[in-house]
Amino acid sequence: MIRILVAAGALTLAGPLAGPANAQETFHGYDCTDDCSGHEAGYDWAARNDITDERDCDGDSRSFNEGCQAYVEEQSDDAGRNSQSDDENNSEDSDE
Repeated sequence: MIRILVAAGALTLAGPLAGPANAQETFHGYDCTDDCSGHEAGYDWAARNDITDERDCDGDSRSFNEGCQAYVEEQSDDAGRNSQSDDENNSEDSDE
């Protein structure tokens, strides 16, 4: 009987430390269903194939497509930042 109480007490203490059971992972803002492997595969495929248009992310898997879209969005964001930086550099050069 004492063993049962000790085991129950240990489970009670460990419960809050385990974290929420329904916490959901995300991949670049997209919700993953299990382990984000489909999203990672889509992202990696897009990177290997230098995909720049979301319309090319049209596979049979939603998670694969979202991973591909995440890559395209990231490249677009990077290009926008680089363009803005170039514009700022050009403005500084023209002041001289």
